[in-house]
Amino acid sequence: MLKHDNTIIKSIPDFLAYCEVEKGLSPVSTRNYHNFLKVFISWLTESNLISLKPIELTPEHVWNYRLYLSRKKDSKGSYVKKTTQNYYLIALRNLLAYYSEKDIKCLPADKIKLPKLTDKDKAIKFLNFDQIEHLMDMPDLSKTDGLRDRAILEILFSTGMRVSELTSLNIRSFDIQNIIEKKINELELGISGKGGSLRTVYFAPRAMEWFGKYLNTRKDMCSPLFINYKKGDDDNDHRLTPRSVERMVRKYTSMAGLPVDATPHTLRHSFATDLLKQGADMRSVQELLGHKNIVTTQIYTHVTNPQLRDIHKKFHSGDK
Repeated sequence: MLKHDNTIIKSIPDFLAYCEVEKGLSPVSTRNYHNFLKVFISWLTESNLISLKPIELTPEHVWNYRLYLSRKKDSKGSYVKKTTQNYYLIALRNLLAYYSEKDIKCLPADKIKLPKLTDKDKAIKFLNFDQIEHLMDMPDLSKTDGLRDRAILEILFSTGMRVSELTSLNIRSFDIQNIIEKKINELELGISGKGGSLRTVYFAPRAMEWFGKYLNTRKDMCSPLFINYKKGDDDNDHRLTPRSVERMVRKYTSMAGLPVDATPHTLRHSFATDLLKQGADMRSVQELLGHKNIVTTQIYTHVTNPQLRDIHKKFHSGDK
């Protein structure tokens, strides 16, 4: 139970429960908030502020934390990107909004200012089709986990699913035998996405072919669609985690020698980019990605801007 005299650190579990129960966030979103706030906890600890209470947090503290984030380096020794810094600050801002909601005196949430992003900061990573093809060739198809990995890569690119959406799928949602026997070569699947919103994703024939090859290797009774092949006492111990898929994609990206440090989300970006390049409209891509707001989809202006230029050159009278 939340206490008004709790320290900031001790109040975080209550905030996370509030996110899941009252705000209705998915477990994945709640876990992300937790991970972002762990960085704030580290800063409080390093700054000898573990006893700091919400009412004691000052603009100076926030400034010092922002300075800490701007100088923070990741595991590769690179400075944390401004987009990532924003995630950390948004988590803190939501924590302060939670205090206000619970009538706990604290710094107003709008005092947390986010770094301004340049066009370079907003640029997204994506692979062109030739790079996608090269990436797909990396798994060792003589091994069971290689067939699994190829199926995962194909499905991520075919559907544009988030990695958390992919790993949450269960095998009972599919007509396994008919997929294996190639009686189903295309598939529409309803999934629950970010924030519990429902949408339909589409498995292309090529993705279905590799999906069938993977399903043909499954002789177990485990519920998860994609499994890690490790023994466990609980059925869900076998479920492949988003982190495992991220490591897998990075491994194959390195093996392929691609210039982009790809992640599963890079395949989602590549999916959207490919659709737009082939002539899909922004609204349709918004629905396929499950974006609530078209503004979120407009990060793909790297595709639409050149197309608009070509349309202007082709049709505008002043260009004749």
